[in-house]
Amino acid sequence: MSALKTNGAHTAPKSIEPLPAYPGQQPTYKGAGWILFATAMFVIAACLSIIWGIAAVSSSHFFVAGARYIISGLNTWGWVSIGIGAVEALAALSIWRGGQFGRWFGIVAASLGIIAAMLSIPAYPFWSLALVAIYILIVYGLAAYGGKPELT
Repeated sequence: MSALKTNGAHTAPKSIEPLPAYPGQQPTYKGAGWILFATAMFVIAACLSIIWGIAAVSSSHFFVAGARYIISGLNTWGWVSIGIGAVEALAALSIWRGGQFGRWFGIVAASLGIIAAMLSIPAYPFWSLALVAIYILIVYGLAAYGGKPELT
């Protein structure tokens, strides 16, 4: 869009909207990729947390043998993991729906996931630390870009 001429002075247009790359394309919002990342990671983390919980409840040989837990045994942490997986699935659906409730519910769910992953480090240390890193990225994406959408 070119600047308008008024008596030799150039003025900027009043509103600038993003131009689509091709006809029919919707304008993109700032941070939309982070919100999609948070939703996708919550879906994946929910599935894996539920699988991890089922493996812990069934006394699978997947976990470190003879590990001492901070609060309780492996069976209890299995049920906690199943519950957190269900909360993560609800958070993913809520974020996908949009709105401030989904943003804050996702941040709270990811924070609970961080705490649970840190407390379950004796069961499977590298997996727990990987989950902490993913949850931190989810919290960042929701906190930085989960608010009012702005056009890019």
